[in-house]
Amino acid sequence: MKFIHTSDWQLGMTRAYLASEASARFSQARIDAIRTLGELAVAHEAAFIVVAGDVFESNQLSRETLRRAADALRRLPVPVFLLPGNHDPLDGSAILRAPELADAGQVIVLQDMQPVAVPGVPGVEVVGAPWTSKRPGEDLCARMIDSLEPARGTLRVAVCHGQVDVLEPDAAKPETIGLGKAQAAVGDGRLHYLALGDRHSVTSVGDTARIWYSGAPVATDFTEDAPNQALLVSLDSESCHVEPLVVGDWQFLAPHFEMNSAGDVQHFESWLQAVEDPVRTVVKVSFVGSLNLADAARLDDVLERYAESFASLRRRPSRTNLAVLPDALDEDAAALSGYARATWQELQAAAHAGDDAAGDALKLLYRLSRRAAAST
Repeated sequence: MKFIHTSDWQLGMTRAYLASEASARFSQARIDAIRTLGELAVAHEAAFIVVAGDVFESNQLSRETLRRAADALRRLPVPVFLLPGNHDPLDGSAILRAPELADAGQVIVLQDMQPVAVPGVPGVEVVGAPWTSKRPGEDLCARMIDSLEPARGTLRVAVCHGQVDVLEPDAAKPETIGLGKAQAAVGDGRLHYLALGDRHSVTSVGDTARIWYSGAPVATDFTEDAPNQALLVSLDSESCHVEPLVVGDWQFLAPHFEMNSAGDVQHFESWLQAVEDPVRTVVKVSFVGSLNLADAARLDDVLERYAESFASLRRRPSRTNLAVLPDALDEDAAALSGYARATWQELQAAAHAGDDAAGDALKLLYRLSRRAAAST
């Protein structure tokens, strides 16, 4: 028996640093992932799909986002089980109770901890631990496990959401999932596979080979390892095989460059040119070193020119320590005189003393003077 384990779709997610056009493509990619999961289910003969929480970014989303999601879900060729997570809990405003989803074909929302038979797949059931608030105050997965008897003659797939104690920096949080109890439940036959969500990177947990995080099907941030995937699970009572499948194609990159010469600026531009699919790439870049004004201006020009090609291209101030130190060639190239030259020299002295604002002013003055010279 095969099924697809996915999680953390977070439909309706936005990113403030994306321009409107890029933001629309980012949102559409998350809807497109639903269709891709359906295609993967057919290609690999998976009987159903489980979504281990955070189907939606929140319970307060536009009707348009909800309808687009429902339309995509309705077209899935296999049953899909949706677990409420911390982003979309089953509270008073639960989006997962919306009529649009109730009418969306083979969609099954796991609203309690009772096992549910998989339609059309005899001898297989799914059980979940839905979040009913953003702060449940207990290990919901443990409560679900405590309610179960060993599955006899039935394959049971459990679906939970949250961080496992062995991976959570603050394991004392009440909602943290206890790995020990989960592994014991696998060992005594109450569970045959535990599908986890909340961690956006594909991760095997424990030593049973039956407890996994699927990661996010579309990359969402810079901290994720191996995003853009879902898991194809081949399961029986004696064995479990898990295979990652590629779903999304967005990437978040955070490179760091040393900048001390014109050659370093050229190296950075070559790196940008080599990035595949920049329209689906978010870059935050940091620099360290020192440049004269001419090379600093070239670096600014590179960033401005390529920003239009990328979903987002921006500096990372927290890790950037790039000094701009004007030299004699800069002053000759600027070809200033009178008051402008005196201002230049004052700013130059301040920049050499470590005044970042003076360095920025010099860069601007340099670029303006070069443009003025080019126009004459």
